[in-house]
Amino acid sequence: MERDTTYDNIRDFTRGNVFGQLIKLATPLLAIGFIQMTYNLVDLVWIGRLGSRAVAAVGAVGMLMWMMHSVALLCKVSAEVSIGQSVGAKRFGRAAAFASHTTTLSIVLGIFFALVFSLFPHFYVDFFGLEPEIARQSAEYLRIVAAGFPSVFLILNFSGIFIGAGRSDIPFYFHSAGLILNIVSDPLLIFGVGFFPEMGVRGAAFATVLSEAAVVALFVYYLKRGEGLFGKFPLLARIRRPYLSKILKLGLPVTAMNIYFALINMNLARTASIYGGYLGLMSQTTGGQIEGVTWNTSGGFSTALGSFAAQNHAARTPHRIRQAFRHTLLTMALVGLATTLSFVFFGKEIFSIFVPEKEAYEAGGRYLLIMGFSQLFMMLELTTQGMFNGIGKTAPPAIVSIVFNTLRVPLAIVIAEETGVEGVWWAMSLTSVAKGVFLAAWFYLHQKHKNIRI
Repeated sequence: MERDTTYDNIRDFTRGNVFGQLIKLATPLLAIGFIQMTYNLVDLVWIGRLGSRAVAAVGAVGMLMWMMHSVALLCKVSAEVSIGQSVGAKRFGRAAAFASHTTTLSIVLGIFFALVFSLFPHFYVDFFGLEPEIARQSAEYLRIVAAGFPSVFLILNFSGIFIGAGRSDIPFYFHSAGLILNIVSDPLLIFGVGFFPEMGVRGAAFATVLSEAAVVALFVYYLKRGEGLFGKFPLLARIRRPYLSKILKLGLPVTAMNIYFALINMNLARTASIYGGYLGLMSQTTGGQIEGVTWNTSGGFSTALGSFAAQNHAARTPHRIRQAFRHTLLTMALVGLATTLSFVFFGKEIFSIFVPEKEAYEAGGRYLLIMGFSQLFMMLELTTQGMFNGIGKTAPPAIVSIVFNTLRVPLAIVIAEETGVEGVWWAMSLTSVAKGVFLAAWFYLHQKHKNIRI
């Protein structure tokens, strides 16, 4: 009698060691997040050697890159869900059709935004009110990196396709290759080595575009070799309404939420520029990249906790959910406490690794100190969000996030009028504290109302 191997690749989280399963589930998610974070931090280390003005110029464009990633989630999330469902139903032709549609949509969107920001970079850069020389560098940088927008959309799309097909290892390998290429090419193109000319900020942009193009090439090569994936699905397809409707239905809510958050942060960065000049903008954008350590850690564990809780909620094993929640809270508390102490007592030293100018790392150190007080609460928010998602209640985290992120802009302006740019950062820190407290309280009241002890 042959053994049924249909579900060999499915992990069952309703049995076995709770903490061990959480770690196994969170590790690949953390790895991909940290690769992306390292990619950004490597750029900062080298660009920081050009001076704080160069960092400010690149940091302004970084806000737009966040926006582009948010738009690209439309295809990534849709690919993950639609392909995952199609594979689960053994409808591989349908999976291939969705893969072709999301890829086609990624190409169209990527080319559209590449043309817009390559031809009209000042339309975006002028929003921040930067000094003329910094604005010139920022526009120059944007004009080059915009050429890589199609690669950005395709990378996220291909990652979603492979994750939906159960092959999350492939995106990890290709992202790692892109990181290595970026680490090597950054100093060569920024400072000029051997026959490479010194290009400064433009070199950092070219290194980014080159690395992204290489990752896309790896994905395409893998998809086209041998039998490929789903029988070598075509990368371009004629858009059909039923598939497009499904893609929009799946991807638009997540995309809209992330675009809204990106817009809020763009406005906060502009406010920081108004009240703190280029140093205020530089401190906020660079400090946000440094905060990625805690954000990626808590986000990875939050996603893992959500998946774990979902299975055990359906299996009616609440004792395992309780254990997972406590293990995650304890782990996040330890990480959050370590981050808080590091930011509060060693903020300047940490910031100086990326921008060695005294005036710059002193301003950045103040940013990290203020944000340090909210790190524990940010982790509390994301951990609780994982629990809400796991039990199928996705509305409360979204409501709390929208309310307090919206309050950040007027609160930042009010406080900054009295205290300067630090008021912007206090508004961000205080609303992060509020989000963690309110969401945790909401979860507690929900469980009490349902008479479920978590």
